[in-house]
Amino acid sequence: MTIYIALLRGINVGGHHKIKMADLRSLLEMMGLQNVRTYIQSGNVLFESDEEAKQLSQRMEEEIGKTFGFPVPVVLRTAEEFEQIIRDCPFSTDSLKEGESVQIAFLADAPSEESINQLSSYKSQMEDFLIMGKEVYFFFRKSILDSKLVTQLPKLGVPVTVRNWKTVMKIAGLARDMAQ
Repeated sequence: MTIYIALLRGINVGGHHKIKMADLRSLLEMMGLQNVRTYIQSGNVLFESDEEAKQLSQRMEEEIGKTFGFPVPVVLRTAEEFEQIIRDCPFSTDSLKEGESVQIAFLADAPSEESINQLSSYKSQMEDFLIMGKEVYFFFRKSILDSKLVTQLPKLGVPVTVRNWKTVMKIAGLARDMAQ
């Protein structure tokens, strides 16, 4: 079985699109997913399945929408892909200064060259980014909340959800634990 990491976009943010993690776990178990685990309330789910990722994410989106009454984009990565994403990070995460952060935007599909070029026009001295495949790596010298670049992510034309480096590392650790 493959260990998957599902990153749900836009749930439990600002009191909108509330989903209790226990309810989400129950739904995913009823869908036949194995060893379902969640991490924090922002929609990070680990599980095992033999299904292909594309079909699986579509099925999860349909079931979550039917059950909870609102659409929730689901971005899937295998545990192996997640480890590669961490290894590929172009920014140093060892000695971040106060206010600095590394964040990763996980995209459902690779963006077009045109949309990448459009995003590049919003780059500033306070932030840097690099797109590699279906990930956008960000380095912020100040808070992500001040970023004009992040607000432009929808222009990539694909579903996207962002996680900070600490969360990415915690999820990776949970996936490693599942593999043992």
